[in-house]
Amino acid sequence: MLRTLLIVALGGGVGSALRYAVSKFVQDSTNGAFPYHTFAVNIVGCLLIGLFYGLAARGHLGNNTTTLLLTTGLCGGFTTFSTFCNENIALLRGDNAFVALLYIASSMFCGLLAVALGYLIIDIIASGR
Repeated sequence: MLRTLLIVALGGGVGSALRYAVSKFVQDSTNGAFPYHTFAVNIVGCLLIGLFYGLAARGHLGNNTTTLLLTTGLCGGFTTFSTFCNENIALLRGDNAFVALLYIASSMFCGLLAVALGYLIIDIIASGR
């Protein structure tokens, strides 16, 4: 159990550092009320988790430890639901209800689409199409 916790913590640390770097890059490249930086991180994270679970389902990630490192650890540290929720509260408190609703709806739609795309990419690669 301790070994598993350390593996997840390692992935989470790397994911958190990557989240900061990607978020900072996107934030410095965009402006406006819409939180593009968190949106981008969460959608990329959804794509990655779809890819990783797609690979794991085919036995291409090795063992369960690698899957935990990449999904629970890396993706868990990379994506950020708490920031997403806090940004929506800030938008609502700042009288940006339309932007908050747009952010919620687009995050859900694009997130689900990205996970499905990740699985589809692995299906295509695995089938050799």
